[in-house]
Amino acid sequence: MSWFNARRRRPVAGYAALLLGLVVVGLVYGAFTHTGSIAQASSPAPSQSDINTGKDLFDATCSSCHGLDAQGTTQAPSLVGAGAAAVDFQMSTGRMPAKEVGAENNSGPTMFSAQKIYEIADYVASLGGGPAIPDAQQVSTAGADTALGEELFSANCAQCHGFAGAGGALTYGKSAPPLTQATPTQIYEAMLTGPEAMPVFSDGSISPSAKRDIIAYIVDTRVEPNAGGFSLGRTGPVTEGLVIFLGGMGFLVIIALWITAKRRDPRPTGTE
Repeated sequence: MSWFNARRRRPVAGYAALLLGLVVVGLVYGAFTHTGSIAQASSPAPSQSDINTGKDLFDATCSSCHGLDAQGTTQAPSLVGAGAAAVDFQMSTGRMPAKEVGAENNSGPTMFSAQKIYEIADYVASLGGGPAIPDAQQVSTAGADTALGEELFSANCAQCHGFAGAGGALTYGKSAPPLTQATPTQIYEAMLTGPEAMPVFSDGSISPSAKRDIIAYIVDTRVEPNAGGFSLGRTGPVTEGLVIFLGGMGFLVIIALWITAKRRDPRPTGTE
C-alpha cells in the first residue's frame, strides 16, 4: 500500500491521470457525435457530370473575380473550403455574382436557376471542405419549439437583426439584412456559413434542432398579427413611444416657431 501511495505522489501519475481523462472525454464526445457523422456521410455525393457542368459555369461567371481554380484574387477570396451551403446562400439571395466591386453584400434577384446554382455549388464543394446544402428535413419546422426558438433568437440574433428579424444597422457602415423574405434554407445556411459580419453558428454551438426552432420562430413572426399597428419593426412600446414623443414635440416646436414668426411687432418704429 505504501508503494502505491509513493507511486501516486509522483508527477508522472498526474500526467497519466490527465491523459486518461482526455481519452474518456474523447470517447464520450465521439459517442454523442457518431450519429451526426453517419448522417452527413450518407448524403448522396454529386455526380461528376454536375461537377463538370458547375466548373464550366464557374469559369464563365465567377472566375473573373475568384480565379480559374477558385483560389481567389485581389478582388475576391478563395472558395476552397467554403462549401456548397455558402455558394447556395450567396447566389440564391442575389449577392453573387456581384455586379461591381463593393456590391457583394447587396441582396437582389438571383441570376441563375436553382439547378445551375446547385451545379456550381457541387463544383466548389468538390474542391474540399465546407458545409453542405441542408435538405428539406433539416430545415423543416414541423414539431419545432417556437418558444425556445424565440429565446435562442433573442440571445444570438436579435442584437443585429432586431427582435422580429426586421434588420438593423451595424458598425463600420455594415448592416444586418431583414429576414422577412429569407427562406428556411437560406436562414439555415447563414447560420452554418456566417456571411458578411455574421458569426458562424456551427452544430456544436447551436444544434440542428435548435436551428429549426429559430427558423420556426422567424417564420411565425411573419404571420403573427401585430396589435400595435405601425410598430417600427416591433422594437417594443418604450422605443415606439419615445419616437412618437420626440416626433410630436419636434412638430409642436416647429409650429410654435412658425406662429411666432408670422406675428408682427406691435411697437411703432421710429427715432426718439
